[in-house]
Amino acid sequence: MKIGTFNYLPLVLGIACAALSASAAAGPLTSCTMTYKLSGWSLVYKQYDGIGNISCSNGQRAQVALASKSIGFTIGKSEIEGTGVFSEVKNLNEIYGNFVALEGHAGATKSVDAQVLTRGEISLALSGKGRGIDIGVTLGALTISPR
Repeated sequence: MKIGTFNYLPLVLGIACAALSASAAAGPLTSCTMTYKLSGWSLVYKQYDGIGNISCSNGQRAQVALASKSIGFTIGKSEIEGTGVFSEVKNLNEIYGNFVALEGHAGATKSVDAQVLTRGEISLALSGKGRGIDIGVTLGALTISPR
């Protein structure tokens, strides 16, 4: 394409290449799930630690360490096993870090736990069952780190 004495072809090709590389850099999104085990105690302050295994639809997998610290109306001690579902991410590395958590838990011998967590654009829903004696509602953070 040439108008006057200026050749627009290099400009058009440059813009097209930039647009294609930007869309390729964004890449497809993947969905990830996590199985986990947490155990700990609470008395106004709640501290639970554990491990998890993350699997993503793009084939990525990771073993992770989990640390949950929160505060609220809570008392008890329990062990929880459950599953988590992440919102779609570009890759597994976006999952690592601190998630803000709002949680409710209850149990007498058999415990149940549900949490809704967020980290910017990424959210995580956890649900689990276990054993222990506990009750409460807390606000805190869950840290997910590579093992």
